[in-house]
Amino acid sequence: MSLEQIISPSVPEPEPNIFSNCLISGKQLYMSGMTAGDGKGGILGDGTPYDQSRQCLIKIKYLVEAAGCALDDVVKLTIYLTDIHDRAEFGRARAEFFKGVMPCSTLVGITALAQPNLVVEVDAVALPQGNSN
Repeated sequence: MSLEQIISPSVPEPEPNIFSNCLISGKQLYMSGMTAGDGKGGILGDGTPYDQSRQCLIKIKYLVEAAGCALDDVVKLTIYLTDIHDRAEFGRARAEFFKGVMPCSTLVGITALAQPNLVVEVDAVALPQGNSN
């Protein structure tokens, strides 16, 4: 089965030959962990756990849409928090993006992310159903 890289102009791509933000294989869309990082060492938004969560989900939305899919096609989220007490803030942000049948979800408390000012990272898997938002 072939792999196709999905790129969105709204989501900074990593340096070449490191990893892909998003790949589609057959009918499955895989997204790397998204953070609030701006691709230049800074962060997008106001830096709060809630807003960093929103920024992660916005990037996932952009990538899903670049693949011709919708957020309704997301079936799995994995959330990494540097402070497990920020769980409610992530949940508040998630509720702005997902309605009805919610994606399966795993939430993990970790000690650090790639940049010290990042507090949340989210990866996703989608199964395109042919609908769009």
